[in-house]
Amino acid sequence: MLKAQEIRELIQLIDQSEIGEFTYETDGVTVSMKKSNNHSAVTANTKTETVPDQPSEPVKTAGTEIRTEPKEANAPKEEPAAEKTAEADKEIVSPMVGTFYTKPTPESDIYVQKGSKVEADTVVCIVEAMKLFNEIEAETTGEITDILVEDGELVEYGQPLFRVKTK
Repeated sequence: MLKAQEIRELIQLIDQSEIGEFTYETDGVTVSMKKSNNHSAVTANTKTETVPDQPSEPVKTAGTEIRTEPKEANAPKEEPAAEKTAEADKEIVSPMVGTFYTKPTPESDIYVQKGSKVEADTVVCIVEAMKLFNEIEAETTGEITDILVEDGELVEYGQPLFRVKTK
């Protein structure tokens, strides 16, 4: 079985290359990756199966559901006037594909909320990938202005999770 770090490295290699589709099989496990126009889908199966043609549909694989949403390739980029001021918004992005959690356990308090002050080493959430719970740090100093993902939602590699106002 591939480790989460190995899958992340494969995703980065495929994203940086001109390869459109990649499949890796070992010990009854198949990992398939397919990209088209700034969109990539990853599935990990215990059976041989192809990536679906409908990327917005959920893919259930080995107890995990991976939902991918296509990105608009030719969409104009708009910059709000608020971001052009002296204070800049930075985004905290997901370093992997997985499930986003706002707290370490269901009984615990959430890590951060809108208006929370964060430092570079502040844990802001957890992303679960393949039964491994990875603490995500802010890696910037500022104030949380937006939480862009719901608790329990599936996230993709590079997907923005939080917006942070820095000075």
